Amino acid sequence: MFFAASLTPSLLPRSEVAQGVLSGACFAVGYGFGNLIHWFWGFLGLRVPPGRITRVLGITAALGCIALVLIALYWTTGWQNSVRAVMGLPEVDEYQPLIIALVAAPVSIAFLVVGKALVTLIRLVWSWLMPHMPRRVALVMSITLVGLVVTLLFNNLVWRAALRGAERFYEQLDAVISTDAAPPAEWHQTGSPQSLIEWETIGRDSRRYLLDHKSAKDITQVTGRPAIEPLRTYVGLRSAPNVEARVQLALDELKRIGAFDRAALVLAMPVGTGWVDPAAIDTLEYLFHGDVATVAVQYSYLASVLSLLIEPEYGAETASALFSAVYQYWTTLPKDSRPKLYLHGLSLGAIASQNATTVYDVLGDPFDGALWAGPPFSSPIWKHATDFRLAGTPQWLPKFGNSSAVRFMNQSRPEDWDDTPWGPMRIVFLQYASDPIVFFNFDTDWTRPDWLSQPTGPDVSPALNWYPIVTFLQLAVDAALAQTAPVGYGHVYSPHDYIDAWVAVTDPPGWDAQSINALKAAINIDDYHPSNQ
Repeated sequence: MFFAASLTPSLLPRSEVAQGVLSGACFAVGYGFGNLIHWFWGFLGLRVPPGRITRVLGITAALGCIALVLIALYWTTGWQNSVRAVMGLPEVDEYQPLIIALVAAPVSIAFLVVGKALVTLIRLVWSWLMPHMPRRVALVMSITLVGLVVTLLFNNLVWRAALRGAERFYEQLDAVISTDAAPPAEWHQTGSPQSLIEWETIGRDSRRYLLDHKSAKDITQVTGRPAIEPLRTYVGLRSAPNVEARVQLALDELKRIGAFDRAALVLAMPVGTGWVDPAAIDTLEYLFHGDVATVAVQYSYLASVLSLLIEPEYGAETASALFSAVYQYWTTLPKDSRPKLYLHGLSLGAIASQNATTVYDVLGDPFDGALWAGPPFSSPIWKHATDFRLAGTPQWLPKFGNSSAVRFMNQSRPEDWDDTPWGPMRIVFLQYASDPIVFFNFDTDWTRPDWLSQPTGPDVSPALNWYPIVTFLQLAVDAALAQTAPVGYGHVYSPHDYIDAWVAVTDPPGWDAQSINALKAAINIDDYHPSNQ
């Protein structure tokens, strides 16, 4: 039953290998539950029917399960195509069910072997304890002891050691991998001879972000209007020895290049590896014709998912220090000539950015707004606004309060909002209903999530349903593969949607609906897929 349920749709399309691994794991989990129920039945001393009846029931159940698996494998092609259809993807190959079964078999066997080893260990400890205490007490003690020892060993010796090893590996990789291009030559660019930040101290992702930006000429070609060179500042983990020094370096660099003379200043928190989504920054620079300064400070070498598990506080610490330093200087400037101050973050960067400050610290002189894209389910401000959304609004596109401060967007356009005027601070959450980073939740194992209530999001398969345990595992796999979705779905945010979100947050002058549509038409969204960067 678990295997069959795992073949049903979830938020994202899955390859044959990913589906096979998931289905194999679900088979093993279901097998474990079945054995646990069978064992518990006997442990309680309950009777079973006579031998012949039991054999007939067993054969009937086996035939029913085989039929269920075959039917599910037959339907899996249609289920996967239902997910791909809402995302405009071609249909899967008709041989996909066979490949899934071939991949799932060894995966399930591997999990079953591990499970059998744990059961054998529990039985061994149980046999050692039974001479010293009652039989059932010995069993409870053996399960507890083995569970604690295995958990502690896995967490402290295996899991954390692997994560720390990965961190050291990616740190060394970040130091040795370089681009073929020479360091920037312009005085205002990070890493240039005049820069306070050495080119060798920033890694691969940050170098691409700095070198592949749109120049004033590029912006003019797209918008047809005069533009100036946008300013991008980036401080790497190796640029200074600690958070305070890195933040001070960022502030000094902003002052050096004249960032506080621009129309807009954005504090952009990168994802775990230090990557900043170019779709977010390019579009803002188009809208302001280059009159934008952006600063980012790296806080980790690991991918966002791993950073969230091993060092979630690192991003918050860096975001808070950066905001405090920039905000304190920004508030000393004349209000009529200082830049508009905005916060931005994608994924783990969105969590860090939300933790940068509290509304109580900025009531006297609030910053101008924030655009947080793909906020993970544990994001504090997102969670509060979602949990206390207006009745009747869906979790995947909620309305919060009177909508004067916080609003939500997906592929729908801001013109769908009410005519409620904005307050002094504009916060927009850009999220897709198909984004598992946003809607993954540990409660999904036993609780049907609210985002599955009708109507579901426009990019969610109508065949998607909730199954205990299985849906949780499906979402975990989806979260790991979140950036394999096409642009505009999953965790890959489209520059077209960033444009609408930035217009809502910043209200850039000189743009109307016609010119906005022309800007979107001039941008090839496929260039912004992570696989092409």
